[in-house]
Amino acid sequence: MTDLLGPQFTETAVTAPPAHTPHATPAGPSPAPQILLYPRLRKSPYFWKSRAHGVAMYSVYNHTYHPRHYGDPVAEYWHLLSDVTLWDVGVERQLEISGPDAFEFTNYLVPRDLNKCAVGQCKYVFITAPDGGIINDPILLRVEENRFWLSLADSDVRLWALGLAHAGRWNVEIKEVDVAPVQVQGPKSKDVMVDLFGPSILDIRYYDLHNYTLDGMDVVVSRTGYTSEVGYEIYLYNATENAARLWDAVWQAGQPHDLRVIGPCHIRRIEGGMLAYGCDITLDTNPMEVGYDYRWMVDLDQEADFVGKQALQRVRDTGVSRLMVGLEIDGDPLGSFNDGSMIEPFPVLSPSATHREVMGTVTSACHSPRMERNIGLAMVPMEFTALGTNVVVETPSGLRGGVVVEKPFIDPTKRTPRS
Repeated sequence: MTDLLGPQFTETAVTAPPAHTPHATPAGPSPAPQILLYPRLRKSPYFWKSRAHGVAMYSVYNHTYHPRHYGDPVAEYWHLLSDVTLWDVGVERQLEISGPDAFEFTNYLVPRDLNKCAVGQCKYVFITAPDGGIINDPILLRVEENRFWLSLADSDVRLWALGLAHAGRWNVEIKEVDVAPVQVQGPKSKDVMVDLFGPSILDIRYYDLHNYTLDGMDVVVSRTGYTSEVGYEIYLYNATENAARLWDAVWQAGQPHDLRVIGPCHIRRIEGGMLAYGCDITLDTNPMEVGYDYRWMVDLDQEADFVGKQALQRVRDTGVSRLMVGLEIDGDPLGSFNDGSMIEPFPVLSPSATHREVMGTVTSACHSPRMERNIGLAMVPMEFTALGTNVVVETPSGLRGGVVVEKPFIDPTKRTPRS
């Protein structure tokens, strides 16, 4: 695995320059800039437990420190594929919407028709802006008839929802609740979960949820995850108080099954065509541009209105000018994405231009160890979206050839996580 952009971050604190040399000239860029751990940024309820396993790199997600990997992202990838893994995903803050207007308001917030979401179900949803741009892409959990959780990606949806509710005079309560998830992912995750909760856990269908009590701790378990592998998320009530107890319970149950603590496996999510907010989707992209496999998330034929409906109807009627595609990229291995190997998006260039002409971007890219090739997600103009189209990708190590291929790259029907 080649790290194109130098050594990774470490988790230790940044050291200030000595007070007696305020005008000292630095010798040059630090080869290993560090990320500061201090009180201003939030910490997951599982922060100290996950850190004890040897976090090698953090990022900041939802204003919260997030473990990215524990020293070897490729080894973590292989363990996810063969065994079972535990992730600290307490950064997925839970925004609860409740009250008499909770259903109508939440249905207005997202472009999916929530009449098709029963109590005890989860849905992957977009939250859209008036112009159709994507504000967030959370997992929505319908925990009661008029109580919803949004398990948030990395943007400030609470402020957006509070503003909408106030302007529209909706009779709802919107708050961040003390609920924090961990993910248990991989082919042996069912074995660990049965040991924790009993055989009834096997009755939870893909994207369903169920309430449990574990050693006096109330939890919601969903059949979801950010891997395209078999997996579960455990949402812990009173997480501030109970996080250490839950973590220890999962860890102990996992020992007979070779459980390992890892960070989010971006190699696997890129293989699965899964999107990362802030990279592949942002406020400047709309759901139609993401690709045909996500159009079912925008129900333009429902009677109810939702934020951005008219804008997305216009997009549907006129068509999109660009589309997210899968790319195979030539050259040496690119890295694992979460190892510091992709600090900026890669420009996509037209192979026929006589000068440098940027016409798209690779938004996420990595080397897939089992495919033995570099793969990525790229937003390109429609004329470059046909399978087999050749492009040029500009990486920090130089120009590389690229070709448009099918995505998801592996298991496009999601047979594995449904099994």
